[in-house]
Amino acid sequence: MHTVFILGVPVHDVTLDQACEIAERFIAQGGAHQIATVNPEFIMAARRDAGFMHVLSQTALNVPDGIGVLWAARRAGHALHERVAGVELLDGLCAMASTHRWRAFFLGAQPGVAERAAAAMALKYPGLIIAGTFAGSPRAAEQAAIVERLRQAQPQLVFVAYGAPQQDLWLSQVLPLLGPAAPTQVGSETGVCGVGVGGAFDFIAGVQTRAPEWLRQAGLEWFYRLMREPRRWRRQMALVRFVLATLAAMLKST
Repeated sequence: MHTVFILGVPVHDVTLDQACEIAERFIAQGGAHQIATVNPEFIMAARRDAGFMHVLSQTALNVPDGIGVLWAARRAGHALHERVAGVELLDGLCAMASTHRWRAFFLGAQPGVAERAAAAMALKYPGLIIAGTFAGSPRAAEQAAIVERLRQAQPQLVFVAYGAPQQDLWLSQVLPLLGPAAPTQVGSETGVCGVGVGGAFDFIAGVQTRAPEWLRQAGLEWFYRLMREPRRWRRQMALVRFVLATLAAMLKST
């Protein structure tokens, strides 16, 4: 995979289809693999948090989620093929899981949302096996109990909606406990992919409405969410800081 470094964070130049194919290979080869959906907020958070930066440097796959990531890569002379949004990656992996009869675990979001998201995916993709759903939290006090749930469920896919960076830090701690010790009676596909999906459950469950396709294509999904949720303005300031940091890095390199 071609890798582009944006303000120190590695981003892999993959399409949605390629990301799903890579996850398929991960699961077939066994072991535990972490996938992150990197957007400008991730990158700015990683610049402040060395632990998060380390996690993103170690993940098996970092997909480009966010029009800002594509913009920064293009400005650096390394155009990426397309945006791979977390909700679309989840959908694509569930579609693939339905053909392989993979087991998927939906973890996170508010109580009841993971169940609704899982039910929607199972209805859309009848071959998908729902291994379990649980809200839980990334708190250390809950980790052992959730790990036991996952070990009992034996999923090939673990979708985690705790928000960044919590979901990604949590996955980096938990996935090593699942891969090598995972039971093998599911079949030859004993690998597990953990994917941080942010607010994807809310969209799939209908809790939140996603921007129309034409706005997404125009790179204005962030604006749509800001109009619907004005309280997000503080989070959106990360986009401004991201643009300024990218431009500053470009000037420094010239």
